[in-house]
Amino acid sequence: MSPPAPSVHAQLTLASEAETRALAGRLATLLHAGDTLLLDGPIGAGKTAFARAMIHDLQARAGLPPEDVPSPTFTLVQVYEAGALEIWHADLYRLSHPDEAVELGLDEAFATALCLVEWPDRLGSLAPTGALRLAFAPGPSEDARLLTLSADDPAWSARLAPLLAACEDA
Repeated sequence: MSPPAPSVHAQLTLASEAETRALAGRLATLLHAGDTLLLDGPIGAGKTAFARAMIHDLQARAGLPPEDVPSPTFTLVQVYEAGALEIWHADLYRLSHPDEAVELGLDEAFATALCLVEWPDRLGSLAPTGALRLAFAPGPSEDARLLTLSADDPAWSARLAPLLAACEDA
């Protein structure tokens, strides 16, 4: 028996980095503490650029100046504030075992913060079941990206409906 289809499955083409930033900003309006975005894709696919744009948008909405948002490849986790919202940006590329994610405190952050996790395959079974997965892939041109959004939690269907409808209309 095959696993059930995800409750959300949408594919988008983002023609430029500006479109990627715009989508990150629109998605940011739908997020809150306790949400996790699992950012999949090869090196250079746009995961960090997307996370950076989202963090900057959330900070701007909270009336804060944008912080420098480097890739957390070497620090593993960077934490940002956007008003009352705590944002954890994690890059798990260098982890060799899921237990290392627990040592970083990610398991607690999943419940209390907005978590943006690059290389989520390193989480193994620790990946939150209610997470939204964003799979990035190179697109048809140098700046374009193909993005697949998927989630098993049916709550994402309703939350993402306005965003996906706006993308279809664009």
